[in-house]
Amino acid sequence: MKILGIDPGLRTTGFGVIHKQGSKLTYIASGTIKTIDGTLPERLKTILAGVSEIVRTYQPDCAAIEKVFVNVNPQSTLLLGQARGAAICALVAADLAVAEYTALQVKQGVVGHGRARKEQVQDMVQRLLALSGLPGSDAADALGVAICHAHSGDTLATLGAIAPGLAKKGLRVKGGRLVG
Repeated sequence: MKILGIDPGLRTTGFGVIHKQGSKLTYIASGTIKTIDGTLPERLKTILAGVSEIVRTYQPDCAAIEKVFVNVNPQSTLLLGQARGAAICALVAADLAVAEYTALQVKQGVVGHGRARKEQVQDMVQRLLALSGLPGSDAADALGVAICHAHSGDTLATLGAIAPGLAKKGLRVKGGRLVG
């Protein structure tokens, strides 16, 4: 399975493509989409076109994108949300399933704890994918999103498979515990 990870940004959107076969992860490609200093619609168009081109080039089976967190500056949060929306539109227009992960989930999935620094994420991405050098921070974040999806996809599939059986028995998960 080929997974495309996206780290959205209005100035720089990172992307990373990995292949997952069993528990083995292999690096395919990564990089950034940089927008010119222009109007917001021009930047969003660049992101939409860039993500669409990446999808055409690498033909991923699914995609994962980082969720927006609320900044101190609400205007920055809104702008980032619009960049994220442009990327998601490109992904769903290509009929890709899109998973969403918070930065905390990505850090936990890649480094093992949610308070990891950017440098720690870069280092672990390099190690997990056996890269010869450190990827740039935006590309590393995008590869981290893809790795997080690769790791959590199996867990989610397992939970999805057993959920109907649990529901028939009147059971559900609440607060991480099975309750009846």
